[in-house]
Amino acid sequence: MKISLNWIKNYVDLSGISSDDITDKLTISGLEVEDIEDKAKLFDNFVVGYVKERKKHPNADKLSVCIVSTGEEDLNVVCGAPNVAAGQKIAFAKIGAVVPNGGFKITKAKLRGEVSMGMICSANELGISDDHSGIMVLDPSLPAGMPLAEALGLNDVVFELGITPNRPDALCHIGVARDLAAIFGRKMTLPEVDLKEIEEDINGAASIEVENTTGCPRYTAKVVKNVTVKESPEWLKQRLVAIGLRPINNIVDITNFILHEAGQPLHAFDLDMLKDHKIVVKNAMEGESFVTLDSKERKLSAADLMICDAAKPVAIAGVMGGENSEVTPETKNVLIESAYFNPSSIRKTAKRLILSTDASYRFERGTDPNNTLYAASRAAQLMAELGGGEVLKGTIDVYPQKIEPLKVNLRYARITTVMGFEIAEPDVKNILLGLGFTILSENKDSLDVEVPTYRPDIEREVDLIEEVARIYGYDKIPPVERIAIALEEKTDQSAYQDKLRETANSLGFYEMITNSLQPKEIASITGKTIDMLNPDSLDMASLRTSLLPGALIAVAKNLNVGQKDLMLFEVGHVFNKIAPEIKSFDDFSEENKIGFIITGKAQTTQWYEKERAFDIYDLKGLLSAFLDKIGLDNELKDLYTHVENKNFDYTFAKLYKDTVVGFGGAVSKDVLKKFDINQEVFAFEFNIEALKSIQLEPKRFKELLKYPKIVRDCAFILDRQITCEEVVNVIRKGSSALLKKVELFDIFESGNLGNNKKSMAFSLEYFDESRTLKDEEVEKDFNRAVETVKKELNAEFRGI
Repeated sequence: MKISLNWIKNYVDLSGISSDDITDKLTISGLEVEDIEDKAKLFDNFVVGYVKERKKHPNADKLSVCIVSTGEEDLNVVCGAPNVAAGQKIAFAKIGAVVPNGGFKITKAKLRGEVSMGMICSANELGISDDHSGIMVLDPSLPAGMPLAEALGLNDVVFELGITPNRPDALCHIGVARDLAAIFGRKMTLPEVDLKEIEEDINGAASIEVENTTGCPRYTAKVVKNVTVKESPEWLKQRLVAIGLRPINNIVDITNFILHEAGQPLHAFDLDMLKDHKIVVKNAMEGESFVTLDSKERKLSAADLMICDAAKPVAIAGVMGGENSEVTPETKNVLIESAYFNPSSIRKTAKRLILSTDASYRFERGTDPNNTLYAASRAAQLMAELGGGEVLKGTIDVYPQKIEPLKVNLRYARITTVMGFEIAEPDVKNILLGLGFTILSENKDSLDVEVPTYRPDIEREVDLIEEVARIYGYDKIPPVERIAIALEEKTDQSAYQDKLRETANSLGFYEMITNSLQPKEIASITGKTIDMLNPDSLDMASLRTSLLPGALIAVAKNLNVGQKDLMLFEVGHVFNKIAPEIKSFDDFSEENKIGFIITGKAQTTQWYEKERAFDIYDLKGLLSAFLDKIGLDNELKDLYTHVENKNFDYTFAKLYKDTVVGFGGAVSKDVLKKFDINQEVFAFEFNIEALKSIQLEPKRFKELLKYPKIVRDCAFILDRQITCEEVVNVIRKGSSALLKKVELFDIFESGNLGNNKKSMAFSLEYFDESRTLKDEEVEKDFNRAVETVKKELNAEFRGI
């Protein structure tokens, strides 16, 4: 945003302060100066010239030869403008000057045989306006030789400020002047409004109705009658030109002036073009069309707030007016709109319409709801002064629920704690008062502060402390010679994901990164989509509900270029809507997942092995290897189901206890057709947070066994329905603590064993960590186990 130093000086005395000091202090205080332009330097070697004589060029019909006086010398100048004449005061570029619009340097030249020692300039060439119809004729009272920047009031310094989104109050000259006044301890002076109103009451000339008070909490209007729409006076044009705006006419220029002076966007309606002289603030009809001031037709949404008259829309609230009510040279009666619109509403409309204006830029960041009356009155006064208008008595001000200033308690001790040093109490109060805050009450420990409504960023005590700190000066913070920091174990939040990536890479998978925004029809395949309000394109209309669609898009692209054998994985977040409408974080889910996908050939033809395609067992084996490498293979169990799933032909899941931590299988043929994939694809997704939450037993050192083991084998003939687990439990029940391991090593079924009988053979391992076992005690323990199985399971012992 551009700020004119000459303009700023109308509100605060900055005498004795250089532009460099202003630049440094503004930047340190948080209003970063990104660029600085000294207008006077832009017009070096430009002076007021006096055309002493003009005669026709002897060798060209459309050129003139002039004698121009610079106050010091008379120069021969060739000019092509049709309006140049003797006796004029003109803008003259001397040799060595660089023309602002074009950037070319003036040199001595010969044109059609006549020497030219400079250039008589137009307003367009000077970059002052778009007028290039002829040379710029100046006030005849200006002395020849006066520097042009001084003559035109362009001896100004313009600052380009980078205003952060939380500082809407600084998007105007008064806002920046307020900061400068506080920084340099100078007095701030606001323009006074002294309206001379006629007896005619405004309520008889216009009416306002606000249907949507949420979108428009306040709407203020003033009416000025019998104005003359004409060119603005020089001082007003100079103010606008200095910050890069193009003067249009006195009425429009006044609204632009107030916007950049006070930060309140205004709109001037031709009152006679409003049906029934009425304004209605309401939402648009879905699909309604409206032609804005830039002559473009806009398709509206039911969420867009509109300014209407009794019959039709006349402006998109807070964004841009319409052609059907704009001020024209024939306008006589003007209704001044000064409103406060809901920032969220304006931001959504401007974003959806891809239409950003100076007004919407300020409204969507938050203007001052209690500044609308002042801005409207100031504009009405200027229109009366500069347009000869008459201000009607009174104001229409629809403000059903007044927005009250916030009150915050500020403790001196807290300032010291946060800042690390003490700031004197008088300095704290002076800074707050200089910024426009009101001190409601105070005691020796704290202040009760009222926050003005033009500072929506100030909500808490720490915000006030930041204000004190930035105005006091971060450069004044004393250095600290020694800082003690407690060393704590650093937690790398991405370490687990990095481990998963490395593990997947080690198994031969390649990582892919796909877009988390997808077409709605693609994202909806795997879940309930969360749709973007203003997507950049239909291809990025919804958040992904699973990693699968993005992976299939990647597979399809690889197949299209002939890469048919793929092992890919991706780590990313997926989002699913839970409630019909998202009103809080509880209405949707966000999960961090790792997805695997394989397709094509698992093995190509070799002399020792035949070609083989990937199948579900390859996927399961790779996942088992993956889990084994991260220590979870023995923690998870498989669940195979035949439940119908629209995305997979057959599936399996990985469970930790009773919780599903991963799911996948063979992707459905119907799903593959949507992506033009004509080969089998297998995919699986793990929930990373679920994997990460599994508590593994810490690894411990186990000393090697010092004494020998004794192994005994046994076999039993049992009923077919008896399980291995039952037999093992009975063996352990009949054994002492010397038995350390029981393992099944053979199952045999035959009619020779008897009807519905089977044979199961087990290996029993005995040892003691403190001594060598004797055969006798092992034999005794072994026999007791055998007898217990025979007795409790009605088993027949087949021998060793």
